[in-house]
Amino acid sequence: MDGRDPEVRDEMTSHTSKTDAELAQLDLPSLVREGLAEADAESPVRKELFGEGAVAGAVLLDRVDTQPRSVSFLAPIARSGGARYVADLPEPLPTPAQTEIIRPWLTAAADTVSGSDGDEQLARWLEAVAAILAVRIGTRDGTTSNQPHS
Repeated sequence: MDGRDPEVRDEMTSHTSKTDAELAQLDLPSLVREGLAEADAESPVRKELFGEGAVAGAVLLDRVDTQPRSVSFLAPIARSGGARYVADLPEPLPTPAQTEIIRPWLTAAADTVSGSDGDEQLARWLEAVAAILAVRIGTRDGTTSNQPHS
């Protein structure tokens, strides 16, 4: 035996892989709303937001050629101006197609969070999406030049 609690062991091995197509079908605005509303960072819905939700966000943004730095650029704006401020930006990402994808997530966050803790969680989630996006692009292109904080 590995010494872990059987429930923990079962949880660790019960995860299933999802395809990009399956991840793209996730209702991210709902997941953002539920995940950011959850105060407990260890809750299943918060873990889902920062796990599958962040990967799904990267998948969708990758499909419209979003650069990771564009997403990570929004994180300090969320921290300093708040979720509502970043959601109300006229063009949060460089192209209309990119903005069309991210706007519902930002709006869901703005409608949910209150205070700096929620703003911080939104910023961290945006950074997670940017980091995953950078890995996807770097892996596909064989480079590491698309790091989120470059």
